[in-house]
Amino acid sequence: MGYRVGIDIGGTFTDFALLKGEEVVLYKNLSTAEDRSIGVMRGLGRLAEMEGSTLPEFLGQCEAIVHGTTIADNTLIEMNGAVTGLITTEGFRDEMEYRRGYKEDIWDVRLKPPVQIVPRRRRLTVPERIMANGSVHKPLDEQGVRDVCQRLRKQGVESVAISLLFSFVNPAHERRVAAIVREELPDAHLSISHEVLPRSPEYDRTSTTVVNAYVAPRVTTYLGQLVSRLQEAGYQRELMVMQASGGVITVRYIESAPIRVLASGPAGGVIGSAHVGAAKGCPDLLCVDMGGTSYDMSLVQGGEAQAEAGWNMHHRYLVGVPMVKVETLGAGGGSICHVTGHSLQVGPASAGSNPGPICYARGGSQPTVTDALLMLGILSTDAEFAGGDFSLTDTGVTEAFAMLGEQIGKSAEDAAFDCWRIVNANMTNGVRRTTAGKGIDPSELVMLAYGGNGPAFAAIQAEELGIARVLIPKASPTFSALGTLVADPSIDEERAYIAPAARLDLARLKTLWTDLARRAEATFADAGFEPGRIEARYQLNMRYPGQNFTLTFDVHHATGPDDLSFVDEALGEKAIAAFNARHMEEYGHIREHELPEVTGVRLATRVPTPKPMAHGGVGEPRRAATATGSRRANLGQGFGQTDIYRGVDLEPGHVVPGPAIIEESFTTIVVYPGWTCLVDAAGDYELVREDLDSHQPV
Repeated sequence: MGYRVGIDIGGTFTDFALLKGEEVVLYKNLSTAEDRSIGVMRGLGRLAEMEGSTLPEFLGQCEAIVHGTTIADNTLIEMNGAVTGLITTEGFRDEMEYRRGYKEDIWDVRLKPPVQIVPRRRRLTVPERIMANGSVHKPLDEQGVRDVCQRLRKQGVESVAISLLFSFVNPAHERRVAAIVREELPDAHLSISHEVLPRSPEYDRTSTTVVNAYVAPRVTTYLGQLVSRLQEAGYQRELMVMQASGGVITVRYIESAPIRVLASGPAGGVIGSAHVGAAKGCPDLLCVDMGGTSYDMSLVQGGEAQAEAGWNMHHRYLVGVPMVKVETLGAGGGSICHVTGHSLQVGPASAGSNPGPICYARGGSQPTVTDALLMLGILSTDAEFAGGDFSLTDTGVTEAFAMLGEQIGKSAEDAAFDCWRIVNANMTNGVRRTTAGKGIDPSELVMLAYGGNGPAFAAIQAEELGIARVLIPKASPTFSALGTLVADPSIDEERAYIAPAARLDLARLKTLWTDLARRAEATFADAGFEPGRIEARYQLNMRYPGQNFTLTFDVHHATGPDDLSFVDEALGEKAIAAFNARHMEEYGHIREHELPEVTGVRLATRVPTPKPMAHGGVGEPRRAATATGSRRANLGQGFGQTDIYRGVDLEPGHVVPGPAIIEESFTTIVVYPGWTCLVDAAGDYELVREDLDSHQPV
């Protein structure tokens, strides 16, 4: 029997989902910040032991290992990427500073610009100029390029971003600059804009290329180390990596544009949510993922997690590659509780895995959300934690909250409860901002909660948001890892092509789509997938004249990326109608007397692969579950004796009335007062509000 393993590395834990047939085995261990590949190999070794195999035997039976990682995100958060330089067209040195004049909070006059990835002394220009039609207005000054390289060498530059004006129309100058840089700086990593993001606008392309240059050395070094460790241990297949677009692909492909793994860890959870939601008849979901370090929010609409390419702001930098939309807050189990200016705050700083919360007994001294949950009785020193790999301790926890309470005039237990209230309010308000920005009423959605800490807060957040139903998969503690096994191998690329939609050069369109199709076929072939299995979505990017942003929509679907029969004289008219419909859907109006223009072509390809089974429905008969005990806990209404249930004892049809706590090996589900938990046919949990009879469980 072949195995498939999904892996997701977080700031605190590294999660594993082992798929063997229809059975899913979950595991997680602490992440190893010094070298995250060490934690991955330790976890794989533990999975091998659980299967009664040696690591080489286990890896030899693995049909696929799929990996989601936050290493690119962590690089931007910690600002410890490569020493990066930028070579750009003369006159465009300060484009990264202008940032379109964009400020995340227009009302905060004290908001500082983001820390510069490339300070001005490392942003250098060369004389050259290519026009918007691709013609050469000023030849490239090759000696100027060599002079710039000498200046970058003296500054110890490790990675170079190259972004010249209109290189996405004519890349000749960029290619020559790259060749010279390779001669002058042979050890530097190169990020070339027409390869990373071959389209306008200028700032989007430059920003994406610079971010790629900044994170690329860390990403490629880590992935190289992991591939080497896997091969030495006996794994001979291609390592697949989760992309921000929601698909997976080979490491070899990612090396050309490592920026595509930014936010890839959270994307796995969203893809898994769409899969589970569809099986349970819930196509519209609010997905919330609370782990050890962060809280991620995303939406699934119509059963799909759409990947958008455009104005994606991550860690205050624009990244223009396709990404599943995920909003992130610094709120997790490891978020540190502290007092600033006589005000109690939680996060965004995290204790991570080292030293971790105080209750981990690994040297942590600052109280965290996890410590607060222990103080409130939601967690227990008697229960399994992290699958039983280690136990929690209350040593030092009460003292830490007592010191925190002294600063605000409260007892230790009240201080812990206030920390619970604050982190919950932070997350709930984050959801409100996310849904309001999209014009969505959260009460019309079903919440799907996952992550190690998500189920502990899900129902109380849902209540405040007016949501009547919460789904918690049995695999929720490692759901992002499981999501990597749901995701299909995919490639999503685009090419610039600017023309009025009514006057399309059909031959040019065919050439561009054919080039994208050949690239996709070659990459999939490297991964062992046959061209006949490739599903292709041919897309156009369009906008009205004068608009800054484009909309993307499908113009044709095909199996096998070679069907261009749709590119005919009627394409322009069909594209205009499709764009107007998309514009109405997105913005609520169309410009009836204006003809839109095409700005680029896009090809989204994927290869369908086997997925974990997902089941839904709470069947009959239903019966009351039996509590295994009780303990003193505060679930938002003061301390009281609360029933405790073990997840391993619960079966389909069991009903658990709140208030109650359900202890799983890797997570804790809190059934708050006024809620009832039902166990469905798949063994997953559904929480329903008792006071909303009109909402029937799925």
